[in-house]
Amino acid sequence: MSANAPSLNQWQQQGKRISLLGQDIFYCTAGDADKPALLLIHGFPTASWDWRYQWQALSENYFVITMDMLGFGFSAKPQNRDYRIAFQADLQQALLKHLNIQQYSILAHDYGDTVAQELLARDLDQNRNSNQSSNNSSNNSSISACILLNGGLFPETHKPVLVQKLLISPLGPLFARLYSYKKLQKTFAYICAKPLSDEELQGFWTLISHQQGLRVFHKLIRYMSERRQFRERWVGALQNTHVPLALINGSADPISGEHMVARYRELVDGENIVQLPGIGHYPQLEDSQSVLAAVQSFLAGVMLSGG
Repeated sequence: MSANAPSLNQWQQQGKRISLLGQDIFYCTAGDADKPALLLIHGFPTASWDWRYQWQALSENYFVITMDMLGFGFSAKPQNRDYRIAFQADLQQALLKHLNIQQYSILAHDYGDTVAQELLARDLDQNRNSNQSSNNSSNNSSISACILLNGGLFPETHKPVLVQKLLISPLGPLFARLYSYKKLQKTFAYICAKPLSDEELQGFWTLISHQQGLRVFHKLIRYMSERRQFRERWVGALQNTHVPLALINGSADPISGEHMVARYRELVDGENIVQLPGIGHYPQLEDSQSVLAAVQSFLAGVMLSGG
């Protein structure tokens, strides 16, 4: 692990806890609050610690914000929730409101991409309704840029791994209880083109199993069904948004790699695409410096253009 990247224990110690919408949420911030805000949204099944390699460098130019979403990491994992993407987006907006953020950019990965798509859809809704309900338009922050890493942006190109298929099946609750560290190791060996360290994988297992997280593991995976249910809204958000978009993709990812980028070019026609050959599903971990450079370059360009 890089000397500049905090260990999981250090990450937990530097974080804070807050009650948002009745839920106990773990979150971290860094940097000057007067600088442009950058919201980092993690993926499944990990947590905000995913951003540790980019955290310090990004905090030099941005006020960086991230949380462990409900059911993940060090945040609450209630058994009586259905963990809808809409509620995860509600929590992100509640944290931004708590921090008095009026405008922000997004850096998201995997499950976090879907949350980002919902936030982009709400941003579109807000702009469309601003003339009719101006009193409400100021209640939510606006998005100035959005960067997406590997994720299931289009349900038709998403290729779930066996673990995901089992979790979303009728046997999901049983399989979740039987999930083990060895199964985690096997999954990450498949989805990451560059092996992750034992320390990283042990950290992920700690985050997953914290507060008996396996009890809700099968509920978190239901986002795959939501992606089909809300495809028009979430793909439409990418197609119709006014927000500058960028895609950073590990091409060797069997879940959402090069084949997803091809679909992105067809439907979104994005110009800001960075493909990382030989990198898998977790580019921010497998090639942290290339991801950092791409993020910094894109955001600097957006700021120069007045976006």
